[in-house]
Amino acid sequence: MNFDGALFASAFATLLVIIDPPGNVPVFMALTRTLNKAGRKKVAFQANFIALVLLLLFGFFGFFLFGYMGISPEALQISGGLLLLLVALQLLTGKEEDPGSAGGTIAVAMVPLGTPLLAGPGSIVAFMLLMRDLNGDPWGQATVIAAAVSVLLISWLSMHFAGAIMRLLGEAGVMLLTRLSGMLLAAIATQLIIAGVLGVIRPLTS
Repeated sequence: MNFDGALFASAFATLLVIIDPPGNVPVFMALTRTLNKAGRKKVAFQANFIALVLLLLFGFFGFFLFGYMGISPEALQISGGLLLLLVALQLLTGKEEDPGSAGGTIAVAMVPLGTPLLAGPGSIVAFMLLMRDLNGDPWGQATVIAAAVSVLLISWLSMHFAGAIMRLLGEAGVMLLTRLSGMLLAAIATQLIIAGVLGVIRPLTS
């Protein structure tokens, strides 16, 4: 079967807008500012790899899992928004967790970078819907997976070279960017919560 370029382009554009690799760089820089170059690169790889694994798990088993546990997409949005809001408050108050503490780099790579920043409610639900609409077509699923891998590759490259940006900005610049990224993350978290609440209310008022 021929490669479906239209499907790839559509899935790629959808996931690129939702995951927003360049927009995640300030948060990545803020959470890894105490790490050396090798540590930041390690976290960048771990975060994007974890995000890919989560997307694949939810893409193939998400609807079954949600149905079995009685979890709605709206609940996923609200919980993800609350988790991001906690991280945003840490960034705004300068009390973000040091990746070099007890949890190690894998802790910050898993939460909040791997999820819910990269593989968050929006990207998970979008990937689940893209996979479901293919009705089990293996070529179509492979195309959507290739699109997800491509987006996360861009995300990894953005994080991989974040060190050059940090050197350019200096200590004061990174501190300012940390506060700004906290404000941005708080806005994203609030929007997720609002979308989840409206998703719950809308069927009741229609």
